[in-house]
Amino acid sequence: MTAQDHLAILPILLPLAAGAINLILAERRWTLKAAISLGTAISLIVVGVALTQRVGVQPVIVYRVGDWAAPFGIVLVADRLSAAMVLLTAVLGTASIVFSLARSDRAGPRFHALVQFLLMGVNGAFLTGDLFNLFVFFEVMLTASYGLALHGSGILRVRAGLHYITMNLAASLLFLIGVSLIYASAGTLNMADLARHWREGALANRALYEAGGAVLGIAFLMKAGMWPLCFWLPASYSASSAPVGALFAILSKVGVYAILRIGTLFLGADVAASPSPGTPWLVVAGMATLAYGGLGALASQSLPRLASYSVLMSSGTLLAAIAIDNVSLTGAALYYLVVSALALAAFFLLVELVERGRRPGADIVAVTAEAFTTRNAETEDIGTAIPAATALLGIAFAGCAVMLAGLPPLAGFVGKFALLNALFQPGIASLTAWAMLGLLVGSGFITVIAMGRTGVQRFWASSDASVPRVRLVEFAPVVLLLALCAALTLQAGPSMRYLDQAAQDLYAPGRYLGQVLNNR
Repeated sequence: MTAQDHLAILPILLPLAAGAINLILAERRWTLKAAISLGTAISLIVVGVALTQRVGVQPVIVYRVGDWAAPFGIVLVADRLSAAMVLLTAVLGTASIVFSLARSDRAGPRFHALVQFLLMGVNGAFLTGDLFNLFVFFEVMLTASYGLALHGSGILRVRAGLHYITMNLAASLLFLIGVSLIYASAGTLNMADLARHWREGALANRALYEAGGAVLGIAFLMKAGMWPLCFWLPASYSASSAPVGALFAILSKVGVYAILRIGTLFLGADVAASPSPGTPWLVVAGMATLAYGGLGALASQSLPRLASYSVLMSSGTLLAAIAIDNVSLTGAALYYLVVSALALAAFFLLVELVERGRRPGADIVAVTAEAFTTRNAETEDIGTAIPAATALLGIAFAGCAVMLAGLPPLAGFVGKFALLNALFQPGIASLTAWAMLGLLVGSGFITVIAMGRTGVQRFWASSDASVPRVRLVEFAPVVLLLALCAALTLQAGPSMRYLDQAAQDLYAPGRYLGQVLNNR
């Protein structure tokens, strides 16, 4: 076997080895641990690029762990979607690790080991070919995220972290119950084999199978942040440190990925006597999540809360789009998933830099002053010199605002325009299309208002806030992520074609099933 034959398992093995080594090393060896962590993240980018190129030639790559064929052995499956998600995870992980080198990685023990195990769990969830190992990788990912959510200090972080742990433990319990019910009905947990059972009607108890799928869906929707199961997310994400929040931007996308993968694989259009994977209630729930996130962003009085509610707006848009069950709309949603994850990660990193020069409680003071006009116009400064650091942060903040609001010319506008264009294709109900149009445009206006109001308070209004001290190692990841957003704008055509082909593969899973079940 050549090195390319092992590409599908490298995104799991590399962070596993790096995390284990970092656990063995003493905490005082933080320079070596940081070097190992950063080197592994960069290696994952290289592997992700190679994997996306390989699936362009061989659309489905099946890796048999232990050389046992499916459905008896464990298999990893890489296609266009999973390869793109692995590459996106590697980019976000690299940016978070670079940012943490300034000081965040030393705020508590085992930071780099936890990051590597989280990357391992996320990559495994994207690449696994069976439900049980999806559960295992989910647990690896969540266990690492528990430590990262509590990493550092502060009563607020501990309280929010405990809520985060409680809700995700409940989701894990539902996940395990759903997997157990499905196994009791089908006698297998390999995804392709389950799809074959569904196609051939070879289920011992169809009702039990559907009940297990429903329980499994609730667990995925909790992780994706669907309303009303998302009340834990804003407090937990906003209380986390900046690099952890940037990493958490991909966790809700794992839930969306699981819903899309399993929904299209088990209930695809070429599966006989199967209902459509798009359900009206999920469309409504996605729209409700989008509306809830928009209202929360409008009411937010702090940047971390604004970033957290922006995650909910992104999740709501994705859930509603994939639930409508249209290939073109799903392809546009996948493009929006990539660009929104990059923009949210950059925003979480930027929040910590912007808030560094703020006094505690400054947001409440600003709102009170605006509401009751406590400032004296005669004593206000006329013109304020903007230091270089503040100017650079302001430019980056404007870039994040343009991306999240979906304004031209960056990739956020391209993603939302592609969604709106696909909404009015034949086969989509006009009421659904117009409702989504209103919510997408309305959420963009809300983001403009919330970001514009916050930007004026931070960078333009006169205040006694000190100029934040920003190191190059902290600002560089923000620039990198925004540069990638600009690159996706310039390369929107090739990117959209790749992700549109990924959506077509999802809705025609025959090649996936054949490669997994016939691979001997």
